[in-house]
Amino acid sequence: MFAYPAKLKKLKTINGWTLFTLISALIIASPVLVVLSHVFMPSGDVWAHLADTVLSRYIYNSIVLLLGVGLGTLVVGTGCAWLVTMCDFPGRKIFEWALLLPLAVPAYVIAYTYTGLLDYAGPVQETLRLVFGWTSARDYWFPEIRSLWGATTMFTLVLYPYVYMLSRAAFLEQSICVLEVSRTLGRTPFQAFKDVAFPLARPAIAAGSALALMETLNDFGTVHFFAVDTFTTGIYRTWFGLGEPTAAAQLGACLLIFIVSLIALERYSRGQAAYHHTTVRYRALRKLQLRKPKQIISFVSCFLPVLLGFILPAGILLNWALATTEWWLNWQFWGFAFNSFILSFVAALLAVILAVLMAYGTRLHPSFWTKLGVRAASIGYAVPGSVLAVGIMLPFAWTDNFIDSWAREYLGISTGLILSGTIVAVVFAYVVRFLSVSFNAIEAGLGKVTKNMDCAARTLGHGPAETLRKVHLPLIRASMFSASILVFVDVMKELPATMIMRPFNFTTLAVRTFELASDEQLAEASSAALAIVIVGIIPVIMISRTIAKSRPGHES
Repeated sequence: MFAYPAKLKKLKTINGWTLFTLISALIIASPVLVVLSHVFMPSGDVWAHLADTVLSRYIYNSIVLLLGVGLGTLVVGTGCAWLVTMCDFPGRKIFEWALLLPLAVPAYVIAYTYTGLLDYAGPVQETLRLVFGWTSARDYWFPEIRSLWGATTMFTLVLYPYVYMLSRAAFLEQSICVLEVSRTLGRTPFQAFKDVAFPLARPAIAAGSALALMETLNDFGTVHFFAVDTFTTGIYRTWFGLGEPTAAAQLGACLLIFIVSLIALERYSRGQAAYHHTTVRYRALRKLQLRKPKQIISFVSCFLPVLLGFILPAGILLNWALATTEWWLNWQFWGFAFNSFILSFVAALLAVILAVLMAYGTRLHPSFWTKLGVRAASIGYAVPGSVLAVGIMLPFAWTDNFIDSWAREYLGISTGLILSGTIVAVVFAYVVRFLSVSFNAIEAGLGKVTKNMDCAARTLGHGPAETLRKVHLPLIRASMFSASILVFVDVMKELPATMIMRPFNFTTLAVRTFELASDEQLAEASSAALAIVIVGIIPVIMISRTIAKSRPGHES
């Protein structure tokens, strides 16, 4: 006679978790829905003005930037991944992790360092003028770093690790059997890579390229500093320069649709092709023994990305920081660092808590709607920070105006800004943007916990909440820690959303770096930039260790 009430209680609990998951997913996805809802709203003559003046430049620069960065990251990332995975040459073991180091450097930081190095007043051109006796820029030609090609190069140097780490993981997981068969059929090592290894790793390579392209479209600091007009800078100028939030939202919607179309196009191009191997027998990958000339070429090919993407920028930043100690040996700088730390900590904590609850809710009741809701909530990482800022500020501003009007009419007081222009809005933007980062890590951790443990906990009388607290949380502590670190570092580096949504007189390290660099105080910006880079090294070490152990049969 106790079975029926127990069944009702179980059903009620499951529905509660499902409802929480769906409501959380709806709230997280709401900024994207707000942006998309503005597509067909009237915006006056703003679009006609944009079309006559800058819209074509936004489209052209964005497309050229994507093509250049896509090609550059594909060549550098995939090529280096193949070399360190399949070839034996001096320094290979160091390059396995060193090639990930540029991931710690935000694109806008490396842009500032190379501008200070290669600009007309920089040490490179000064040395050239001194050596050759040139007196002005009319006496010689030097490539302009603040240009479209310069921005493309900067993005390629810091974003190729996305392609490198995913393609290397894919190469490590491939069976040696298919590679050996291709060699017995007369394929050279390069042909085996082109015809066998590369096609098998295509989904991973495409995923890495997509991440690099999304980061390119999200960037604001680099393109703004280099005076390259893209959709991101266009959204900022349309909103704050023209005072047209609706038109800014429509620009954001165009950018969002373009990103989704890119992802859908790549998946459609695969068709029904399968990218997996059928063997479960793994042996250690045998490294190709290269001759001396090819060893040198391989070493240089792997060393240049590390040199240009991390060693040189980090060295420049360190030199500038030591020469401008008065800019960071003061309480103001540490106040900026404290602001960055608090925002990153709170956002990481909320993102991990939400990810745990949503992932567990999906585990309890993996219905179509919960999976759809989780997918909708995870799209935030594909959305540039400037677009999210538009999608958050519009409803927040409407809510603030509504509450203020009601308070004025019935209470005779003004409430002012409650949501928009506050820390609440900034943290919400971070959680929306980086929830997918924490969710993927948490979901992977929960996936390793067998369902038998859930059943055992239930037979001992534990409900879902108690099972989560006593069984799952202790088992996924490592995944939770990894997720929190990744979100923490991403928030430290985030610039567009922070720039648009931060409260007045509230500055973070990323914003401080941008402000000083915009005023051409590149050396003074080095201390804040270097702090961001140092923090960014932490996940690089974690990712490197994970990739190294990703091959089946690996023993720690």
